[in-house]
Amino acid sequence: MKKLLALVLVMALSLTMVAFTANAQGAGSVYYLNFKPEQDQQWQDLAKLYTEKTGVPVTVVTAASGTYEDTMRSEIEKADAPTLFQVNGPVGLKTWESYCLDLKDTALYQNLKSDDFALIKDGAVMGVAYVIETYGIIYNKTLLAKYCAMDNAVIKDASEITNFATLKAVADDIQARKADLGVMGAFTSAGMDSSSDWRFKTHLANLPIYYEYKADGITSTAAIKGSYLDNYKMIWDLYITDATCEPAMIGAKTGEDALADFTLGDAVFYQNGTWAYGDCIAAGMTDDDLGMLPIYIGAQGEENQGLCTGSENYWCINNKAPQENIDATKAFLEWVITSDEGRDALANKMGFVTPFKTFDEGYSANNALIKAANEYIAAGKTAVAWTFTTMPSENWKNGVGNALLEYAQGTGDWNGVVTAFVDGWATEYAAANP
Repeated sequence: MKKLLALVLVMALSLTMVAFTANAQGAGSVYYLNFKPEQDQQWQDLAKLYTEKTGVPVTVVTAASGTYEDTMRSEIEKADAPTLFQVNGPVGLKTWESYCLDLKDTALYQNLKSDDFALIKDGAVMGVAYVIETYGIIYNKTLLAKYCAMDNAVIKDASEITNFATLKAVADDIQARKADLGVMGAFTSAGMDSSSDWRFKTHLANLPIYYEYKADGITSTAAIKGSYLDNYKMIWDLYITDATCEPAMIGAKTGEDALADFTLGDAVFYQNGTWAYGDCIAAGMTDDDLGMLPIYIGAQGEENQGLCTGSENYWCINNKAPQENIDATKAFLEWVITSDEGRDALANKMGFVTPFKTFDEGYSANNALIKAANEYIAAGKTAVAWTFTTMPSENWKNGVGNALLEYAQGTGDWNGVVTAFVDGWATEYAAANP
């Protein structure tokens, strides 16, 4: 009887597992095409946990840095296309809006703090931002304090750097005395491969666009004038001259090289954002080592400028996916932004500042770079908007990036950058808006 009972129990358990699996499969599946390589492992862990808890399969595929659009074009045509993907703002939405489900009735949108964090077109919520990020010039507080203590240092404290003129004077002096300070350069290498060039053809290029929009009282344009390209040249010259490598070498440098320059103490300054915090800590740095300055380009009134804050990370659900997969994706996202496990992963493990009301209590990212951003806000500084989401195309960015590299290598002049920036903008905008 005991053997018979045991056999019955085993059969019952097997039937339950089969039923559970069938139910999970019937409940659909999730395929997330992730934009952020630096958070790949955390997403893999979160997907595995959700599947263990619910039985719903969640697959996370992470595109290599700089290849997201190409990966998306390849994956979206497959039978098992992504159910969850990302666009980088209004321009990116134009490419993929025919695939975007209206998110108005989802928990994702209903828990959003403001419509400022949504992409809305004709009343439909096409995308929802899931992280608010900040970038600037990260600096090694320990090294900069060491410099400030040197005889005849340009400044006595980092707080004195409030404009381009002071930043340049400090960087020039550090470069001249790099042996005494024990560094290889003031700035990290400006790598121009796909793992790094976005820092300059997109994030740095944001500054001249921001100031032109601000001066002209606009938020987008079909034809950029390039009013602040002389300022763009000044900061780019500083980056490639006061650096750990010669300008002609940046074509062979990568994002990993720049990170190593900074975390090994070979450079004082490193243009990047709050998302780099985890990499810095993993490499052995501490919160006491990390500070962040605005990117100063010599614009009038920049003493009141804060850091660059915004988002180019908008979740979209594929409206062409099977309904059961759409429903599964909605449920997964609701769990991510409301469960303890999901909120802990986004806020604490990934270090995200999110725009959702569900994160207000107990789920604030512990990140020294975010703290620096908040200090600028508290001091009344004006955050620099992410105007690069209005750049007309990826092809435009690539044109600017190639011109920057040719200028640095001496195979082109600055007029090439101006042409790529201004003429390239008009051409690419016209192509995107026939």
